[in-house]
Amino acid sequence: MRRSEVQVDGESASYLTAGRDGPVVLLLHGTYWSRVWLPVLGRLAEAGQRPIAVDLPGLGRSGGELTRETATVPALAEWVARFASAMGISGPIALAAHDIGGAIAQHLLVHGQLEVSRLALVNSVTYDSWPAPHVARFRDPAATGDDLLAARRRAVASALAGAATEQLIAEYLDPWTDPRVRRSWVALAAAAESRYTLELIPALKRSTTPKLLIWGEDDEFETVEYAEKFAREIPHTTLIRISEADHIPTENAPGRIARALIDFFTT
Repeated sequence: MRRSEVQVDGESASYLTAGRDGPVVLLLHGTYWSRVWLPVLGRLAEAGQRPIAVDLPGLGRSGGELTRETATVPALAEWVARFASAMGISGPIALAAHDIGGAIAQHLLVHGQLEVSRLALVNSVTYDSWPAPHVARFRDPAATGDDLLAARRRAVASALAGAATEQLIAEYLDPWTDPRVRRSWVALAAAAESRYTLELIPALKRSTTPKLLIWGEDDEFETVEYAEKFAREIPHTTLIRISEADHIPTENAPGRIARALIDFFTT
């Protein structure tokens, strides 16, 4: 496991990766950061994949700072395409995404900014499921101080469910100790609009790309009912439910989720 970086738009784009060869699996985060994918990276690499979990600009360990304009789903999808180009990634690509990263992934698939061979969504935003109330309340650019950190701590503890420990919560919260990252996160919250997923539904219904949904069943906001609806309405979609897991199921069932991703991406 290692962290590296590449330059995108003159700023460092940080990413976690494991392995050195094999087909690329690009992993996107949403309102958290690349840490959500850490529990499965090693397993993907051991199976012959080359996982790359990137931090979006201004978030996690990446440089730069988001604004409300650059934090929209279409703008972030364009950034991800530029990141892939900077990494020399071309041809069909396996794509997995969590939370708002799922909106970015759906946009990339529908608009062909990347050649997506298979799409996996983990407790992703879909339809009009977002923004969640605990995200929407921070649309005010002034909300970047201690109140945000306290709210993020509560959100992280809830999302980790039974996996939550003080050490793990601290790891997840660490990037938000940087005011620049807090400002970027508030911009992401301000730019969160469900129209970006709702407008993709007609094209997704026509899509023949295989899709996998992996869902922590106890998520109160990106509820499993949304996943069930997606699986019913969007062709070529399979749903795997993860019991006793909330919004970040990779921490609750890393082995099962890694196996599901490996089977899906290598079929």
